[in-house]
This record gives sequence, structure tokens and C-alpha cells, in this order.
Amino acid sequence: MRPERKDNALQFFDCYFTSPVVNGMQSHNVGYAEAKRLVLIIGDGLRADLLFNVDAFPSIPDAPAIVAPHLRSIVESRGAFGISHTHVPTESRPGHVAIIGGMYEDVSAVTKGWKSNPVNFDSVFNQSSFTFSFGSPDILPMFARGAPPGKVKTWSYNEEDEDFTKDATALDIWVLDQLRTLFHNATTDVNLNSQLRSEKVIFFLHLLGLDTTGHSYRPHSREYMNNIQIVDNIVRQAEILISEFYQDEETSYIFTADHGMSVIGNHGDGDPDNTRTPLIAWGRGVRGPLPDSSPSSHDTFSEPWQLGHLFRRDIEQADVTSLMAALIGINWPVNSVGVLPDVDPTCPGFLSPHLGDETLAQLALVNAKVILEHYNIKHELKKLRTIFYKPFSPLEKGSNSQHHPYRTAAISTIESLIQNKEWYAARQISAELIKTGLAGLHYLQTYERLLIRGIVTAAYVGWAAYASLFIFRPLDYSPGPTRKTWKHIFVDTAAVTTLIGFWILFAIQQSPWTFYLYIAFPCYFWQQFFVQAIPGLWARRETRAVNYLRFLASILMVVCVLQGMVVAYSHRFIWSIGFIVIGVLWPMTWPKDTLSQYWSTAVLWAALCLATSVFPLLSVEKVESLPTILSGGITMLVCDWFAASYVLGTVESEKSVKGRRALTTLFSCQGFLILIMMGITASSVRSLQAKQGLPLVNQVSGWIVLVVASALPFTSRGSHHTPFSKFLVYFLGFGPCFVILSISVEGLFYVTYSAVLAAWVVIESIVRNGSSRPVASGQKKIYDFQPDDLRMALFFLFFVQVGFFGTGNVASISSFYLEPVYRLIPIFSPFFMAALLIFKIVAPYIILSVASALLNDFLHLPPFSLLLVALTLTDGMTITFFFNVRDTGSWLEIGQSITFFCITSLLLLWSTGICAAGEYLLADVIATKHILKVE
Repeated sequence: MRPERKDNALQFFDCYFTSPVVNGMQSHNVGYAEAKRLVLIIGDGLRADLLFNVDAFPSIPDAPAIVAPHLRSIVESRGAFGISHTHVPTESRPGHVAIIGGMYEDVSAVTKGWKSNPVNFDSVFNQSSFTFSFGSPDILPMFARGAPPGKVKTWSYNEEDEDFTKDATALDIWVLDQLRTLFHNATTDVNLNSQLRSEKVIFFLHLLGLDTTGHSYRPHSREYMNNIQIVDNIVRQAEILISEFYQDEETSYIFTADHGMSVIGNHGDGDPDNTRTPLIAWGRGVRGPLPDSSPSSHDTFSEPWQLGHLFRRDIEQADVTSLMAALIGINWPVNSVGVLPDVDPTCPGFLSPHLGDETLAQLALVNAKVILEHYNIKHELKKLRTIFYKPFSPLEKGSNSQHHPYRTAAISTIESLIQNKEWYAARQISAELIKTGLAGLHYLQTYERLLIRGIVTAAYVGWAAYASLFIFRPLDYSPGPTRKTWKHIFVDTAAVTTLIGFWILFAIQQSPWTFYLYIAFPCYFWQQFFVQAIPGLWARRETRAVNYLRFLASILMVVCVLQGMVVAYSHRFIWSIGFIVIGVLWPMTWPKDTLSQYWSTAVLWAALCLATSVFPLLSVEKVESLPTILSGGITMLVCDWFAASYVLGTVESEKSVKGRRALTTLFSCQGFLILIMMGITASSVRSLQAKQGLPLVNQVSGWIVLVVASALPFTSRGSHHTPFSKFLVYFLGFGPCFVILSISVEGLFYVTYSAVLAAWVVIESIVRNGSSRPVASGQKKIYDFQPDDLRMALFFLFFVQVGFFGTGNVASISSFYLEPVYRLIPIFSPFFMAALLIFKIVAPYIILSVASALLNDFLHLPPFSLLLVALTLTDGMTITFFFNVRDTGSWLEIGQSITFFCITSLLLLWSTGICAAGEYLLADVIATKHILKVE
């Protein structure tokens, strides 16, 4: 097996968290088996609490107290149980890789849709004599792809069968039927019968129904409960089929899940409901129930299970691989970082081997060898490729040669203890060696972290310094053709030398190609800053004195606001406080004359901000509400009528009746499309809630209206438009999107958010110009930084992030409900479904982009001027999140730290796109004379 280095768009996290995969890893096994065959059953998307709890579904009338009686009887009478803790990202593909391959993937695998691993990996399926797998076409093929031909056999249903609007239990029943057919065919197929009766055979039953049902109806629904009952019966029937076919007791069983399910029917992050999955093992080689330990193995989470009298044994998800390899005596996958639960002699594991403690000691030794094999090869590779390499001292102590005396001595000590039948001591030393080996792997995996942090920090700070040049001096400033001084030559030489030096270092260390790119950014930014800073900044200094006190006050304000936004990522009520500050407190700082003259506008601004501030405070756990969805559509139609009347009154007289007539027709058509979409949505919601599926006419008409409505604003370009008529056109154009893709209040949020942005343009024109009329001038626009621009840039950043977080908490969770997507795509298609959700997220930013372009035009600012200020400030948030990225703690903390950094990093690019889009979308109306009437 020749694993390859990862190479993809998320290489940063590959280097930050994961290690390079290396060649030449040796396989290890204990040499004998406890069972002849193993059955792995995975209930995709099954939560531990909803399987084990007594009265797990109290809100469902007539729900049974024990929802899975067969699995419960196994736990109580003949098996071992606990929780398998999954890792972020809690998705099906990486979860199955951890269970079957014993390795944890990083989030880079999402670029391949969780369908094709970024590296070749070993698995228990590869090491088995034969694996017979049944289930989803999204999971099974990836394990057969790298296996020897004919070793991993797969039976999958069609992707079209993964219909979220139908009863997903049929998928699980299909799996059982295929298993039954397999055994029936073996009665007439001699070759198949021989393969089935081989030793080291694995059966894999992938039951996708729970995941599909959880997405469609959520995990506390009757449908999810019924699906658990179906799974429980499938486990019982599978046991009967295998027992009847083999007529022996040589089969081991493991039942678990790849991930859990949040209360809103999602997964992927580190929420405990997503990371806690059930684990039940029974059959040959597995111990029976044990009395609970002291102190108790249970906690408040497992108290409702009413299993407190039995010992609960929790493991990490990758440990399942080691358990399976131990049961059927195969080579442990070379990529595995799992730890066999039975290694620790102080705590009961899952095994009951026929040789007792001797086997456990042998297995602990094999586990230690597998982990040390990882470390040894990666250590040698790192040592070979790294200049001034500093090894991991706990595993290198006493090393005077290249043969690793300490590690070799530790293995020899364990082998001697086993020969002397000191099995407890052998397991104890093995456990310590495994712990140290895993620490060594983590050391090697994060060895370049300091370098990466330094490069990234230098790049972000360098970008801020470089961007500041365009803020504190005119954008068209040019020192003119001058002879290069020794200072310029020194800066250029230093930049080139630094760049080449790092490239040579990366070449020696065979670093990823992305490293070469990473270092180029800070070198370029700092070279440009130092070359331009002296003439540019000194020229600025000669024309204006610096008020250092006000400058420091501005810096303090910026830091406080940015850190407040950082906190708001975890405490969303901060966004509501922000609306109160900008809507109520900020107008109090206006000049008295301005406030008295435009008090009605200030009151309207405050009302809109307060209305929008309600949405971040709403519960994330939303239930599909058709009346609320339709109320959002009705509000859009009301806004259409009032705003259209107002905008039509602002059309210049020279545009004549013809221009007003064209706009009237356009607004009417857009309102009609919203009305049609409301009818389609209402019909689809009722049909899906009645479990009648999605009518084809609804699906087709929904797509037609969505495409036509979204495309119409981009085709309506003409001289009859005014800036605010264009704003209204884009607002109405995405109205149907927020009808059919909403689950609750998203449509109402879209209305208030858009209204706040429109009001913001007017308010800033009043504050900056002392008038509600925009500045019109034929002179060339040159940006001259003013301290007030910091505030406007912060407002812009605030609106950018509120557009993302406005109706939910972390990662705008309410935007990722899947129920609305089923109204257009009922068949499982992750990328098309994700595209629809992203489209819904993008819609508010189209409105923000138009508002940004209008603001630049009304304030007589060049395009992207405020963006430069905003991008310079955003680095303060990005660097904060970068240093908060962690790989320890709960999976929720790890997942959120990565997510927050990714969001802020992408918002840098996203903000640029917003401004560019706005300038393009309003290109036909900005830079023309227009009159804005404000009563």
C-alpha cells in the first residue's frame, strides 16, 4: 500500500492538524482469531440517547418505553455497550472511514464530497478474506475501490431511491432482503458458499434510513422512532439468518452509528447530539454484561437509560477498527490510530478471549506496534526532510543511534513480560507506550504549526499594512518615475532573499506546493508597503497634521467593535445589541440641526433596526410553519406596493410616462411571481407533511418561478431605472427564493434586513452631506480618507455578518434546514441541495452589494473605497479566530474554532465580491444625476 500526500483546496488544515502519510508501513496482527466472522451494522445518523433512553419519545402518544427491545435485551443479557465518540466533521463518509479504517479525516475531504478519500487508506475490509457489504451507493464503493479485486463485494440501491419525501425505512428493509438473498443464492452457488464459509469474513449492513428520516422529520419525530424500531428488527432478523446459515456460534456482532443527529435534523459539527453514538458488541469473543464500577461509569447523560446497574464502556470512534481486527484476527489497518478498549488493564474492555489475559496482553502489544510504526516512519521522514529537526524527546530519550533504543527496549520489555506471564504489567506498559506514541504523532502532525502561524500572521498583518496605503493617501497617488534609492534596493533585495530562502527550505523539506504560495503573500505585501510607505505617508503628513488622540480613540473603537463581533459568533445576542447601538444610540450623536430636520427619518431608521434586532434572538430550533412562511411573502407584497409607489414618484420627469409604465409592469410581474410561489409552496408543504411526496407539477413550476424571478432583475437594464428602483427590483427578484426555501421567519428577516440597508444609504447621505440629496459632480472621484469612514466600514462589516447570522446562531443554522430543499429536490443530492442553501444565503448579499454601490455613489466615493477600509479592519477578527483554532477539547469547541476562522477568512473574499457585484449591478444607473426625495 502506498498512501499519498493530500493535495487539495484545504491544504492549510491538512498541515495544521494532520500529518503527511508515508510509505512502507508494516502490518501487525495477534496471529489468531476469536471469531470466524464479524457482522458490522451501522445505523446511519442514530443518536445514542434515542436508542438507549427509556421513554425516549415522550411527546409521541402511545410511544413504547423501550423503542429497541432486541438491542436492549442484548445490552442487558449478553453484550457490552457504551458510547462511541465521533470526531468533527460528523458526516457519514469520515465517520465510516474512522470506524472501518481507524483513521480520522480532516475537513479537506469535503472537497471530494466525502466520496473519494484524499489519500489511499487501509481498512478492515481490505484485510478480511471477503467482505459482503449492503447499503448506500454513497458509502460502499469507496471501500471497494482500493481493495483487491473480488475481496469487497457490494450491493447498493440506486441513488434515486434516496428520496427524502418517501418512507426511508424501505432502504433498510432492502438491505435485509439482500442479505437474505445472498444466503439463499449460496445454496446453489458453490463458489459463493465457499467464500461465505471462509474465516475472517465480514458482513457490513449500512442502514441509511435513520439519517434520511432524521433530515426529513427530525430525530424526535414519530417517523424517526418507527425507523429505530425497524432497525432493531433488522438486527434481530440478521442474527436469525446468520445463525440458520452457519449453524454455529462463531460470529461477532458490532452495532454502532457513524454520527448522531441534532434536534433540527442536521449534523456535521461538534454538537454532542452529533458526536455521541451508540456502541453495542456481542457474540463470539465479546464479554457479557458487567456490574457498574465504582465510581460509576454513568453520568447525567446516561441516567435516563435506566442501565445504571451495568458497566458503560465509552470509546473513540477509531477504536472500533481495533476491536474488529482483534475479534477476527486480521492485520490491523496500517493507518489506524485506534486504541483497543482492552489495552487498559484498569478498566474492562469489550473482549472475552478464550486465552484470557494472555490474549489481551498480546493484543495490547500489537496495538503499541501499530502506533509506533506510525511514529517511526513519520519521524524518519520528518528527520530526513527537516533542517534543524528536533525529535519528540519522550520517544527519543536514551537514543544514541539510529535504531531507537528506547522504543525498541519498550517493545522488548513488553515481550519479556508476556513470556513471564506478567500480563497485567505488559498491558500497563503497552498502554503507556501507546499514549506516548499518540502524543508523538500529534507532535509530528503539528510540528510546522509555529511556522504556519508565523507565515499566516505576517500575511494578514502585511495585507492590512498594504491596504492602509490606499486609505491614508489618495488612491491616485503616484510618486512619479524616480530613480531607485538604496532604501528601495534594500527592501527589494530583502523581499526576494526571504522568498527564495523559504522556497529552498520548502524544497528540502518536500513541503506542499501551497507553502510556496503562502510565503509569497507576506513577502509581496511587506515589500510593497515599505517601498510605498515613505513617499506616500510622508506626502500625506505634509498636507495634514495628525490628531493622535483622536487617532488612538478610533483605534480603540475599532478594536472593541471587532472583538464584539468575534464574541457575537458564539453569543448571537450581540448582533441585536449592535442594531440597538446603530439604530438608537448612533443618531443621538448627530448634529442637532440634522437630527431636528430629519427626525422622522431617524425614527424610521431606529424602528427598522429594532425590528431586525429581534431575529438573532429567536430560537434556533425552528419548526416548519406555513403561516409564518406565507406571512413573509405577504410582507414582501406589501413592500412591493408601498415601495413601488414611492419609487415611481421619484422617476425624473424627462423619463416620461413610458419609463414609469415600464417600471410599473416590472414591479407587478415580480409581485405576481411572489404570489405564485406562495401558492406552490403552500401546496408542496401540505403534500410533504401528509407524506404524499412532492407532486411533479409543484417541483417543475417551483423551479420555473425561481429561475425566472431570480434572472429577471439581471435582464431589466434600461434608462428608465433610478438607483432605488434597481434596489427594489433586486429585492423583489429574490423574494420567491425566500418563500420556497424558508422554514419559518427567514422571509420576514429578508424584508427587514433589506429595508435597513435602504435606510442606511439615506441616513449616511444625510449625515455626511447634511442633506438627503446625493452629491452629483462631474469631477474625477478621489478618495480622501475621513475618520468617519471607519464607522461606515464597521457598519458594512456588521451588515455583512448579520446577513449570514441573522436568522440563526453559529453558521446560520436555520438557513441549513433541509425541509425547504425537499420542495425542489426530493432525491438525495448533496451538492445540488447545498447549492440551493448557498443560493438562499447569497440573496441578502445581492441587496447588500446594491446598497454598497448606492452608498459610494451618494457620498461621491470611488468604488471599493470603503471596502479597503473594511478589509483592513477585518484582519483583526481573522487573526483572533486564527489563534483560537484548536485541536483539543470537545468536538464542539474544535469544530467551532475551525468554522469561525473559515467564515471570517471567506468573508474577506466575500466582501470584495459584494462590492464588485454592486458596482456591476448598478452600472446603468450610478454616476448619473438623480434626485432622491425624502419627506
